[in-house]
Formats: sequence, C-alpha cells, structure tokens
Amino acid sequence: MTALIYCPFPDAASAETIGRTLIDERLIACINIGGPVRSIFAWKGAVDEGEEVPCLLKTTARLLERAIARLEVLHPYEAPAITGWHCDAAGAATQAWLDAL
Repeated sequence: MTALIYCPFPDAASAETIGRTLIDERLIACINIGGPVRSIFAWKGAVDEGEEVPCLLKTTARLLERAIARLEVLHPYEAPAITGWHCDAAGAATQAWLDAL
C-alpha cells in the first residue's frame, strides 16, 4: 500500500536537502517541491504569517511512520506541520516503484 506525507518547509533549499536525505535513507521514493505559498497560522498564542514551500513525499504504508519520525528530526522548524496518510489506490507502476524501497 502506498502512503503520502504533506509538509511545508521554510524554503526550497531545505526541502531539497531533507528530501534527498530521506531518499538516500530509502524512507521515501520522491519529494515534490512546490512553489512558495503564503501561510497564515496560529502560533504561541498569536496569529503569524509567512512564505512556505509545500511538499508532497511519496512512500509506502510500511515506511510511513519511520519517514515521518525522521522528517521531524531533520526539519528546521521547532514544530513542523507533518501529516501522513495511507492511500486507498495506486497505479500498478507506482505501487511497484514504491515497493522497491
């Protein structure tokens, strides 16, 4: 079964560095690094805002928790917003690619 992780980063450079590390450690197969987005969020009792880079990481259900735990360690934010979920379906080629992790 496949799984996805969504996580915003402060910039594309940190997303790329961490994504390559997770790929090298065989915890994910791919990271899609998006363009900058404007984020407005509650943090420590105040409303704040800033620019972030959204990312989608592709992995397997069996690696999902390990990938999230490792991402939390590597991420530069004090409390990164990381969400992961199991996918109900995937194409045969995609599933085979991820199963090779």
